[in-house]
Amino acid sequence: MAKLILLTGLVLLLNAQIGSAYVLSCYFTNWGQYRPGLGKYKPDNIDPCLCTHLIYAFAGMTNNEIATIEWNDVTLYQSFNGLKKQNGELKTLLAIGGWNFGTAPFTAMVATPETRQTFINSVIKFLRQYDFDGLDFDWEYPGSRGSTPQDKGLFTVLVKEMLEAFEQEAKQVNRPRLMVTAAVAAGLSNIESGYQIPELGQYLDYFHVMTYDFHGSWEGYTGENSPLFRGPADTGSNIYFNIDYAMNYWKTNGAPAEKLIVGFPTYGHTFILSNPSNTAIGAPTSGAGPAGPYTRQAGFWAYYEICTFLNNGATQVWDAPQDVPYAYKGNEWLGYDNIKSFNIKADWVKKNNFAGAMVWSLDLDDFTGTFCNQGKYPLITTLKNALGLQSASCTPSSNPSSGSGGSPSSGSGGSPSSGSGGSPSSGSGGSPSSGSGGSPSSGSGGSPSSGSGGSPSSGSGGSGFCVNKAGGLYPDPTDHNKFYHCVNGRTFVQNCQSGLVFDTSCSCCNWA
Repeated sequence: MAKLILLTGLVLLLNAQIGSAYVLSCYFTNWGQYRPGLGKYKPDNIDPCLCTHLIYAFAGMTNNEIATIEWNDVTLYQSFNGLKKQNGELKTLLAIGGWNFGTAPFTAMVATPETRQTFINSVIKFLRQYDFDGLDFDWEYPGSRGSTPQDKGLFTVLVKEMLEAFEQEAKQVNRPRLMVTAAVAAGLSNIESGYQIPELGQYLDYFHVMTYDFHGSWEGYTGENSPLFRGPADTGSNIYFNIDYAMNYWKTNGAPAEKLIVGFPTYGHTFILSNPSNTAIGAPTSGAGPAGPYTRQAGFWAYYEICTFLNNGATQVWDAPQDVPYAYKGNEWLGYDNIKSFNIKADWVKKNNFAGAMVWSLDLDDFTGTFCNQGKYPLITTLKNALGLQSASCTPSSNPSSGSGGSPSSGSGGSPSSGSGGSPSSGSGGSPSSGSGGSPSSGSGGSPSSGSGGSPSSGSGGSGFCVNKAGGLYPDPTDHNKFYHCVNGRTFVQNCQSGLVFDTSCSCCNWA
Protein backbone atom coordinates (compact mmCIF):
# COMPACT_ATOMS: atom_id res chain seq x y z
CA MET A 1 0.00 0.00 0.00
CA ALA A 2 2.85 2.36 0.88
CA LYS A 3 4.44 1.55 -2.49
CA LEU A 4 1.17 2.36 -4.26
CA ILE A 5 0.87 5.71 -2.45
CA LEU A 6 4.51 6.49 -3.28
CA LEU A 7 3.97 5.54 -6.92
CA THR A 8 0.79 7.63 -7.11
CA GLY A 9 2.70 10.55 -5.60
CA LEU A 10 5.45 10.20 -8.21
CA VAL A 11 2.89 10.09 -11.03
CA LEU A 12 1.18 13.21 -9.67
CA LEU A 13 4.53 14.96 -9.33
CA LEU A 14 5.51 13.96 -12.85
CA ASN A 15 2.18 15.17 -14.22
CA ALA A 16 2.54 18.44 -12.36
CA GLN A 17 5.97 18.94 -13.88
CA ILE A 18 4.78 18.05 -17.36
CA GLY A 19 1.65 20.15 -16.92
CA SER A 20 3.58 23.33 -16.22
CA ALA A 21 6.39 22.71 -18.70
CA TYR A 22 4.99 24.96 -21.41
CA VAL A 23 7.19 26.99 -23.70
CA LEU A 24 6.77 30.77 -23.89
CA SER A 25 8.93 32.02 -26.78
CA CYS A 26 9.20 35.81 -27.12
CA TYR A 27 10.69 37.64 -30.07
CA PHE A 28 12.96 40.67 -29.64
CA THR A 29 13.34 42.94 -32.68
CA ASN A 30 16.62 44.70 -33.41
CA TRP A 31 14.81 47.69 -34.94
CA GLY A 32 12.78 48.53 -31.80
CA GLN A 33 15.82 50.59 -30.76
CA TYR A 34 14.92 53.21 -33.40
CA ARG A 35 11.47 54.06 -32.07
CA PRO A 36 11.05 57.45 -30.44
CA GLY A 37 10.66 58.19 -26.75
CA LEU A 38 8.75 55.63 -24.70
CA GLY A 39 8.62 53.28 -27.70
CA LYS A 40 12.37 52.74 -27.81
CA TYR A 41 13.26 49.13 -26.98
CA LYS A 42 16.61 47.47 -26.31
CA PRO A 43 17.72 44.29 -24.49
CA ASP A 44 17.88 46.10 -21.15
CA ASN A 45 14.10 46.60 -21.43
CA ILE A 46 13.56 42.83 -21.40
CA ASP A 47 12.31 41.20 -18.20
CA PRO A 48 14.45 38.02 -18.08
CA CYS A 49 11.85 36.23 -15.93
CA LEU A 50 8.98 36.66 -18.39
CA CYS A 51 9.60 34.06 -21.12
CA THR A 52 11.21 30.61 -21.25
CA HIS A 53 12.84 31.30 -24.63
CA LEU A 54 13.94 34.62 -26.12
CA ILE A 55 14.44 34.88 -29.87
CA TYR A 56 16.54 37.66 -31.39
CA ALA A 57 15.19 38.89 -34.74
CA PHE A 58 16.92 39.05 -37.15
CA ALA A 59 20.21 37.86 -38.55
CA GLY A 60 20.91 37.87 -42.28
CA MET A 61 23.18 36.05 -44.70
CA THR A 62 26.24 36.94 -46.77
CA ASN A 63 27.84 34.47 -49.21
CA ASN A 64 25.79 31.62 -47.71
CA GLU A 65 27.02 32.41 -44.19
CA ILE A 66 24.98 33.81 -41.32
CA ALA A 67 25.68 37.51 -40.71
CA THR A 68 24.63 40.47 -38.58
CA ILE A 69 22.18 43.00 -40.02
CA GLU A 70 22.24 46.03 -37.71
CA TRP A 71 25.40 48.06 -37.08
CA ASN A 72 25.27 47.30 -33.33
CA ASP A 73 23.99 43.70 -33.36
CA VAL A 74 27.11 42.34 -31.64
CA THR A 75 26.67 44.80 -28.76
CA LEU A 76 22.98 43.91 -28.52
CA TYR A 77 23.79 40.17 -28.57
CA GLN A 78 25.96 40.68 -25.49
CA SER A 79 23.18 42.41 -23.53
CA PHE A 80 20.56 39.96 -24.83
CA ASN A 81 22.46 36.80 -23.89
CA GLY A 82 23.64 38.42 -20.66
CA LEU A 83 20.04 38.07 -19.44
CA LYS A 84 20.79 34.38 -18.83
CA LYS A 85 22.90 35.43 -15.83
CA GLN A 86 19.66 36.55 -14.17
CA ASN A 87 17.63 33.52 -15.26
CA GLY A 88 19.57 30.27 -15.31
CA GLU A 89 16.73 28.46 -17.11
CA LEU A 90 16.41 30.97 -19.95
CA LYS A 91 17.24 29.84 -23.51
CA THR A 92 18.10 32.27 -26.30
CA LEU A 93 17.84 31.71 -30.03
CA LEU A 94 18.86 33.74 -33.07
CA ALA A 95 16.28 34.05 -35.85
CA ILE A 96 17.47 34.33 -39.44
CA GLY A 97 15.40 35.78 -42.27
CA GLY A 98 12.09 37.55 -41.85
CA TRP A 99 9.63 38.98 -44.33
CA ASN A 100 11.89 41.69 -45.74
CA PHE A 101 14.78 39.28 -46.14
CA GLY A 102 12.85 37.53 -48.90
CA THR A 103 13.55 34.05 -50.22
CA ALA A 104 16.45 34.44 -52.69
CA PRO A 105 19.32 34.02 -50.18
CA PHE A 106 17.70 30.88 -48.73
CA THR A 107 17.08 29.42 -52.21
CA ALA A 108 20.72 29.98 -53.16
CA MET A 109 22.00 28.54 -49.89
CA VAL A 110 19.98 25.30 -49.89
CA ALA A 111 20.73 24.55 -53.55
CA THR A 112 23.79 22.32 -53.08
CA PRO A 113 25.31 20.16 -50.30
CA GLU A 114 28.37 22.44 -50.35
CA THR A 115 26.45 25.70 -49.84
CA ARG A 116 24.34 24.11 -47.09
CA GLN A 117 27.51 22.92 -45.33
CA THR A 118 29.04 26.39 -45.59
CA PHE A 119 25.94 27.82 -43.95
CA ILE A 120 25.72 25.17 -41.20
CA ASN A 121 29.39 25.57 -40.28
CA SER A 122 28.98 29.34 -40.08
CA VAL A 123 25.89 28.99 -37.89
CA ILE A 124 27.59 26.73 -35.34
CA LYS A 125 30.57 29.06 -35.10
CA PHE A 126 28.34 32.17 -34.86
CA LEU A 127 25.93 30.81 -32.23
CA ARG A 128 28.74 29.57 -30.01
CA GLN A 129 30.76 32.78 -30.44
CA TYR A 130 27.86 34.97 -29.29
CA ASP A 131 26.38 32.56 -26.71
CA PHE A 132 23.05 31.68 -28.35
CA ASP A 133 21.37 28.34 -27.59
CA GLY A 134 19.93 27.74 -31.04
CA LEU A 135 18.76 28.94 -34.46
CA ASP A 136 15.22 29.85 -35.52
CA PHE A 137 14.58 29.68 -39.28
CA ASP A 138 12.32 32.49 -40.49
CA TRP A 139 12.19 31.61 -44.18
CA GLU A 140 9.05 33.25 -45.53
CA TYR A 141 8.33 31.00 -47.26
CA PRO A 142 9.84 27.90 -48.88
CA GLY A 143 8.04 27.30 -52.19
CA SER A 144 6.40 30.78 -52.21
CA ARG A 145 7.34 34.42 -52.91
CA GLY A 146 9.87 33.50 -55.60
CA SER A 147 11.20 30.42 -53.82
CA THR A 148 11.28 27.36 -56.11
CA PRO A 149 9.03 24.31 -55.63
CA GLN A 150 12.17 22.22 -54.89
CA ASP A 151 12.84 24.38 -51.84
CA LYS A 152 10.04 22.57 -49.98
CA GLY A 153 12.13 19.39 -49.94
CA LEU A 154 15.46 21.17 -49.63
CA PHE A 155 14.26 22.96 -46.49
CA THR A 156 13.74 19.55 -44.88
CA VAL A 157 17.21 18.46 -46.01
CA LEU A 158 18.71 21.63 -44.53
CA VAL A 159 16.99 21.17 -41.16
CA LYS A 160 18.02 17.49 -41.03
CA GLU A 161 21.65 18.29 -41.83
CA MET A 162 21.60 21.16 -39.33
CA LEU A 163 20.32 18.90 -36.55
CA GLU A 164 22.92 16.21 -37.34
CA ALA A 165 25.70 18.81 -37.29
CA PHE A 166 24.40 20.24 -34.01
CA GLU A 167 24.36 16.75 -32.45
CA GLN A 168 27.89 16.00 -33.61
CA GLU A 169 29.22 19.36 -32.41
CA ALA A 170 27.59 18.94 -28.98
CA LYS A 171 29.47 15.65 -28.46
CA GLN A 172 32.75 17.18 -29.62
CA VAL A 173 32.61 20.15 -27.27
CA ASN A 174 30.68 18.39 -24.48
CA ARG A 175 27.98 21.07 -24.32
CA PRO A 176 24.19 20.91 -24.66
CA ARG A 177 23.07 20.56 -28.28
CA LEU A 178 22.09 23.75 -30.07
CA MET A 179 18.35 23.96 -30.77
CA VAL A 180 16.81 24.22 -34.23
CA THR A 181 13.34 25.74 -34.57
CA ALA A 182 11.35 27.46 -37.32
CA ALA A 183 8.76 30.19 -37.61
CA VAL A 184 6.26 28.69 -40.04
CA ALA A 185 3.23 29.84 -42.00
CA ALA A 186 -0.34 29.55 -40.77
CA GLY A 187 -1.93 30.17 -44.19
CA LEU A 188 -3.03 26.98 -45.91
CA SER A 189 -1.50 27.66 -49.34
CA ASN A 190 1.87 28.64 -47.83
CA ILE A 191 1.89 25.53 -45.63
CA GLU A 192 1.08 23.21 -48.53
CA SER A 193 3.73 24.66 -50.83
CA GLY A 194 6.40 25.04 -48.16
CA TYR A 195 6.70 22.19 -45.71
CA GLN A 196 7.10 18.41 -45.56
CA ILE A 197 5.36 18.30 -42.20
CA PRO A 198 5.99 14.75 -40.89
CA GLU A 199 9.70 14.92 -41.80
CA LEU A 200 10.16 18.35 -40.22
CA GLY A 201 8.35 16.98 -37.16
CA GLN A 202 11.26 14.56 -36.68
CA TYR A 203 14.00 17.19 -36.91
CA LEU A 204 12.73 20.50 -35.55
CA ASP A 205 12.67 21.12 -31.80
CA TYR A 206 9.69 23.48 -32.18
CA PHE A 207 7.42 24.98 -34.83
CA HIS A 208 6.58 28.63 -34.09
CA VAL A 209 3.32 28.91 -36.03
CA MET A 210 2.63 32.51 -37.10
CA THR A 211 -1.07 32.55 -36.28
CA TYR A 212 -1.65 36.24 -36.89
CA ASP A 213 -1.93 38.66 -39.81
CA PHE A 214 -4.91 36.61 -40.93
CA HIS A 215 -6.67 39.84 -41.95
CA GLY A 216 -5.56 43.42 -42.52
CA SER A 217 -6.15 46.54 -44.56
CA TRP A 218 -4.75 44.92 -47.72
CA GLU A 219 -8.04 43.03 -48.09
CA GLY A 220 -10.46 45.94 -48.45
CA TYR A 221 -12.74 44.90 -45.58
CA THR A 222 -12.47 44.65 -41.80
CA GLY A 223 -11.25 41.45 -40.18
CA GLU A 224 -9.58 40.15 -37.05
CA ASN A 225 -5.78 39.92 -36.88
CA SER A 226 -5.62 36.65 -34.95
CA PRO A 227 -9.06 35.04 -34.49
CA LEU A 228 -9.21 31.82 -32.51
CA PHE A 229 -12.11 30.40 -34.52
CA ARG A 230 -13.84 30.88 -37.84
CA GLY A 231 -16.40 33.70 -37.83
CA PRO A 232 -19.87 33.86 -39.43
CA ALA A 233 -18.60 36.28 -42.08
CA ASP A 234 -15.89 33.82 -43.22
CA THR A 235 -16.58 32.23 -46.58
CA GLY A 236 -14.38 30.75 -49.30
CA SER A 237 -10.71 30.49 -48.34
CA ASN A 238 -11.34 32.74 -45.30
CA ILE A 239 -12.64 29.69 -43.43
CA TYR A 240 -8.99 28.66 -43.04
CA PHE A 241 -7.86 31.99 -41.56
CA ASN A 242 -8.00 31.25 -37.84
CA ILE A 243 -5.82 29.71 -35.15
CA ASP A 244 -7.98 26.63 -34.63
CA TYR A 245 -7.86 25.59 -38.28
CA ALA A 246 -4.15 26.35 -38.76
CA MET A 247 -2.91 24.56 -35.65
CA ASN A 248 -5.06 21.51 -36.25
CA TYR A 249 -3.90 21.36 -39.86
CA TRP A 250 -0.28 21.20 -38.73
CA LYS A 251 -1.14 18.56 -36.12
CA THR A 252 -3.28 16.31 -38.30
CA ASN A 253 -0.70 16.44 -41.08
CA GLY A 254 2.14 15.12 -38.98
CA ALA A 255 3.59 17.79 -36.66
CA PRO A 256 3.67 16.49 -33.07
CA ALA A 257 1.45 18.58 -30.76
CA GLU A 258 4.28 18.72 -28.21
CA LYS A 259 6.40 20.60 -30.78
CA LEU A 260 3.70 23.02 -31.99
CA ILE A 261 3.76 26.53 -30.52
CA VAL A 262 0.85 28.92 -31.08
CA GLY A 263 1.56 32.52 -32.17
CA PHE A 264 0.17 35.42 -30.09
CA PRO A 265 0.37 39.01 -31.46
CA THR A 266 0.90 41.98 -29.15
CA TYR A 267 -0.31 44.31 -31.91
CA GLY A 268 -3.42 44.91 -33.99
CA HIS A 269 -4.32 45.91 -37.54
CA THR A 270 -6.23 49.10 -38.31
CA PHE A 271 -8.54 50.10 -41.16
CA ILE A 272 -10.35 53.15 -42.48
CA LEU A 273 -14.06 52.37 -42.81
CA SER A 274 -15.64 53.26 -46.15
CA ASN A 275 -18.87 54.00 -44.28
CA PRO A 276 -18.36 54.90 -40.59
CA SER A 277 -21.87 53.68 -39.78
CA ASN A 278 -20.99 50.14 -40.93
CA THR A 279 -18.65 48.83 -38.24
CA ALA A 280 -19.25 45.07 -38.58
CA ILE A 281 -16.64 42.47 -39.35
CA GLY A 282 -16.42 42.31 -43.13
CA ALA A 283 -17.41 46.00 -43.54
CA PRO A 284 -15.83 47.70 -46.59
CA THR A 285 -12.65 49.71 -45.97
CA SER A 286 -10.75 52.24 -48.02
CA GLY A 287 -7.26 51.60 -46.67
CA ALA A 288 -5.03 51.34 -43.66
CA GLY A 289 -5.65 53.26 -40.45
CA PRO A 290 -3.23 56.04 -39.47
CA ALA A 291 0.24 55.23 -38.21
CA GLY A 292 0.80 55.12 -34.45
CA PRO A 293 3.12 57.73 -32.92
CA TYR A 294 5.74 55.15 -31.92
CA THR A 295 5.51 52.29 -34.44
CA ARG A 296 4.93 54.84 -37.22
CA GLN A 297 3.36 52.52 -39.72
CA ALA A 298 -0.04 52.76 -41.36
CA GLY A 299 -2.44 49.91 -40.55
CA PHE A 300 -0.51 48.71 -37.51
CA TRP A 301 -0.57 49.60 -33.80
CA ALA A 302 1.36 48.18 -30.86
CA TYR A 303 -0.76 47.18 -27.87
CA TYR A 304 0.35 50.30 -26.01
CA GLU A 305 -0.87 52.44 -28.94
CA ILE A 306 -4.12 50.46 -28.95
CA CYS A 307 -4.67 51.34 -25.27
CA THR A 308 -4.48 55.04 -26.13
CA PHE A 309 -7.16 54.55 -28.81
CA LEU A 310 -9.39 52.64 -26.36
CA ASN A 311 -8.85 55.19 -23.58
CA ASN A 312 -9.79 58.01 -25.95
CA GLY A 313 -13.37 56.83 -26.30
CA ALA A 314 -13.34 54.07 -28.90
CA THR A 315 -16.27 51.65 -28.81
CA GLN A 316 -15.08 48.19 -27.80
CA VAL A 317 -16.88 45.07 -29.05
CA TRP A 318 -16.32 41.45 -28.06
CA ASP A 319 -16.36 39.21 -31.15
CA ALA A 320 -17.81 36.12 -29.45
CA PRO A 321 -17.62 33.64 -32.36
CA GLN A 322 -13.90 34.33 -32.84
CA ASP A 323 -13.00 35.01 -29.18
CA VAL A 324 -11.18 38.29 -29.88
CA PRO A 325 -12.18 41.96 -29.56
CA TYR A 326 -12.45 44.77 -32.07
CA ALA A 327 -12.96 48.51 -31.61
CA TYR A 328 -13.91 51.54 -33.67
CA LYS A 329 -14.12 55.30 -33.43
CA GLY A 330 -15.20 57.59 -36.25
CA ASN A 331 -13.93 55.98 -39.44
CA GLU A 332 -11.11 54.03 -37.72
CA TRP A 333 -11.54 50.29 -37.08
CA LEU A 334 -9.17 48.03 -35.13
CA GLY A 335 -8.85 44.25 -34.85
CA TYR A 336 -6.67 43.27 -31.91
CA ASP A 337 -6.07 41.10 -28.83
CA ASN A 338 -6.42 41.92 -25.14
CA ILE A 339 -5.99 40.22 -21.76
CA LYS A 340 -9.32 38.40 -22.10
CA SER A 341 -8.53 36.95 -25.55
CA PHE A 342 -5.00 35.94 -24.45
CA ASN A 343 -6.47 34.06 -21.47
CA ILE A 344 -9.01 32.26 -23.67
CA LYS A 345 -6.36 31.33 -26.23
CA ALA A 346 -3.94 30.16 -23.53
CA ASP A 347 -6.64 27.85 -22.12
CA TRP A 348 -7.21 26.55 -25.65
CA VAL A 349 -3.46 25.87 -26.04
CA LYS A 350 -3.50 23.80 -22.84
CA LYS A 351 -6.72 21.97 -23.69
CA ASN A 352 -5.27 20.93 -27.05
CA ASN A 353 -1.93 19.84 -25.56
CA PHE A 354 0.20 22.16 -27.68
CA ALA A 355 3.73 22.99 -26.56
CA GLY A 356 3.01 26.56 -25.59
CA ALA A 357 2.85 30.12 -26.90
CA MET A 358 5.04 32.35 -29.06
CA VAL A 359 4.79 36.14 -28.86
CA TRP A 360 5.44 38.66 -31.61
CA SER A 361 6.83 40.72 -30.02
CA LEU A 362 8.24 41.96 -26.70
CA ASP A 363 8.53 45.59 -27.82
CA LEU A 364 4.87 45.83 -28.87
CA ASP A 365 3.36 44.95 -25.48
CA ASP A 366 2.97 47.80 -22.95
CA PHE A 367 6.45 47.06 -21.66
CA THR A 368 6.71 50.24 -19.58
CA GLY A 369 3.21 49.90 -18.10
CA THR A 370 2.66 53.56 -19.00
CA PHE A 371 -0.24 53.36 -21.45
CA CYS A 372 -2.67 50.63 -20.40
CA ASN A 373 -2.69 50.83 -16.58
CA GLN A 374 -2.33 47.04 -16.48
CA GLY A 375 1.25 46.80 -15.22
CA LYS A 376 4.35 46.10 -17.29
CA TYR A 377 4.00 43.62 -20.16
CA PRO A 378 0.28 43.02 -19.45
CA LEU A 379 -0.32 40.66 -22.38
CA ILE A 380 2.82 38.54 -22.01
CA THR A 381 2.38 38.41 -18.22
CA THR A 382 -1.15 37.11 -18.85
CA LEU A 383 0.31 34.29 -20.94
CA LYS A 384 3.01 33.50 -18.40
CA ASN A 385 0.44 33.20 -15.60
CA ALA A 386 -2.11 31.29 -17.70
CA LEU A 387 0.56 28.73 -18.67
CA GLY A 388 1.67 28.40 -15.03
CA LEU A 389 5.25 29.47 -15.69
CA GLN A 390 7.26 30.49 -12.65
CA SER A 391 11.04 30.43 -12.59
CA ALA A 392 12.52 29.78 -9.17
CA SER A 393 16.04 30.71 -10.23
CA CYS A 394 15.23 34.09 -11.77
CA THR A 395 16.02 37.56 -10.53
CA PRO A 396 14.07 40.22 -12.41
CA SER A 397 16.02 43.21 -13.62
CA SER A 398 15.62 46.24 -11.41
CA ASN A 399 13.81 48.25 -14.04
CA PRO A 400 12.90 47.07 -17.52
CA SER A 401 11.86 50.60 -18.35
CA SER A 402 12.09 52.46 -21.56
CA GLY A 403 14.99 54.45 -22.82
CA SER A 404 14.38 57.81 -24.33
CA GLY A 405 15.06 59.30 -27.67
CA GLY A 406 14.74 57.36 -30.85
CA SER A 407 17.45 58.53 -33.16
CA PRO A 408 20.00 56.02 -34.34
CA SER A 409 23.12 56.09 -32.27
CA SER A 410 25.65 58.55 -33.43
CA GLY A 411 28.34 56.13 -32.38
CA SER A 412 28.40 54.68 -35.85
CA GLY A 413 28.44 57.95 -37.67
CA GLY A 414 24.69 58.21 -37.29
CA SER A 415 23.96 55.41 -39.68
CA PRO A 416 21.66 52.89 -38.08
CA SER A 417 22.63 50.17 -40.40
CA SER A 418 25.95 50.85 -41.95
CA GLY A 419 26.73 47.94 -44.15
CA SER A 420 23.53 46.17 -43.38
CA GLY A 421 20.54 47.91 -44.78
CA GLY A 422 18.77 47.33 -41.50
CA SER A 423 15.87 49.45 -40.56
CA PRO A 424 16.45 52.97 -39.44
CA SER A 425 13.01 53.15 -38.00
CA SER A 426 10.43 50.96 -36.61
CA GLY A 427 8.34 50.17 -39.50
CA SER A 428 9.65 52.20 -42.30
CA GLY A 429 10.36 49.40 -44.57
CA GLY A 430 13.49 48.10 -43.06
CA SER A 431 11.75 46.34 -40.29
CA PRO A 432 10.73 42.82 -40.93
CA SER A 433 7.25 43.35 -39.83
CA SER A 434 4.80 42.31 -37.36
CA GLY A 435 4.58 38.74 -38.19
CA SER A 436 7.01 36.63 -36.51
CA GLY A 437 9.56 37.54 -38.77
CA GLY A 438 7.44 39.75 -40.66
CA SER A 439 4.96 37.30 -41.83
CA PRO A 440 3.00 39.06 -44.45
CA SER A 441 -0.09 37.40 -43.55
CA SER A 442 0.20 34.10 -42.28
CA GLY A 443 -3.27 33.77 -43.46
CA SER A 444 -4.07 35.45 -46.68
CA GLY A 445 -0.66 35.53 -48.20
CA GLY A 446 -1.61 38.84 -49.70
CA SER A 447 -0.40 41.23 -47.10
CA PRO A 448 3.04 42.59 -46.81
CA SER A 449 2.21 43.37 -43.24
CA SER A 450 3.42 45.67 -40.78
CA GLY A 451 6.90 46.44 -41.49
CA SER A 452 7.82 45.43 -44.90
CA GLY A 453 7.69 49.01 -45.82
CA GLY A 454 4.46 50.06 -44.35
CA SER A 455 1.18 48.62 -45.30
CA PRO A 456 0.06 48.53 -48.89
CA SER A 457 -2.32 51.05 -50.26
CA SER A 458 -5.79 49.72 -50.37
CA GLY A 459 -6.53 47.47 -53.26
CA SER A 460 -4.10 46.48 -55.94
CA GLY A 461 -2.85 49.72 -57.44
CA GLY A 462 -4.05 50.19 -60.97
CA SER A 463 -0.63 50.49 -62.58
CA GLY A 464 -0.32 46.82 -63.45
CA PHE A 465 3.37 47.17 -62.58
CA CYS A 466 3.52 43.67 -61.03
CA VAL A 467 1.93 41.72 -63.87
CA ASN A 468 4.32 38.86 -64.78
CA LYS A 469 6.78 39.90 -62.07
CA ALA A 470 8.01 37.69 -59.25
CA GLY A 471 6.72 38.56 -55.78
CA GLY A 472 8.83 41.05 -53.89
CA LEU A 473 9.72 44.72 -53.52
CA TYR A 474 10.67 46.95 -56.47
CA PRO A 475 11.78 50.62 -56.59
CA ASP A 476 9.56 53.25 -58.20
CA PRO A 477 11.73 54.51 -61.09
CA THR A 478 10.48 58.10 -60.75
CA ASP A 479 9.92 58.58 -57.01
CA HIS A 480 12.62 57.30 -54.63
CA ASN A 481 10.26 57.63 -51.66
CA LYS A 482 7.89 55.03 -53.19
CA PHE A 483 8.22 51.37 -54.01
CA TYR A 484 6.04 48.58 -55.37
CA HIS A 485 5.13 45.43 -53.47
CA CYS A 486 4.23 42.60 -55.85
CA VAL A 487 2.05 39.82 -54.45
CA ASN A 488 0.71 37.14 -56.80
CA GLY A 489 0.81 39.58 -59.72
CA ARG A 490 -1.06 42.28 -57.78
CA THR A 491 0.49 45.73 -57.39
CA PHE A 492 0.65 47.53 -54.05
CA VAL A 493 2.18 51.00 -54.05
CA GLN A 494 3.89 51.87 -50.76
CA ASN A 495 5.66 54.91 -49.33
CA CYS A 496 8.77 55.09 -47.20
CA GLN A 497 8.53 57.18 -44.07
CA SER A 498 9.28 60.86 -44.56
CA GLY A 499 13.00 61.45 -45.02
CA LEU A 500 13.75 57.90 -46.13
CA VAL A 501 14.21 56.44 -49.61
CA PHE A 502 13.82 52.92 -50.97
CA ASP A 503 17.22 51.22 -50.95
CA THR A 504 17.53 48.34 -53.46
CA SER A 505 20.60 46.91 -51.72
CA CYS A 506 18.51 45.81 -48.75
CA SER A 507 14.98 46.08 -50.23
CA CYS A 508 14.14 48.42 -47.39
CA CYS A 509 13.59 52.08 -46.61
CA ASN A 510 16.79 53.71 -45.49
CA TRP A 511 18.45 57.07 -45.00
CA ALA A 512 19.28 58.63 -48.36
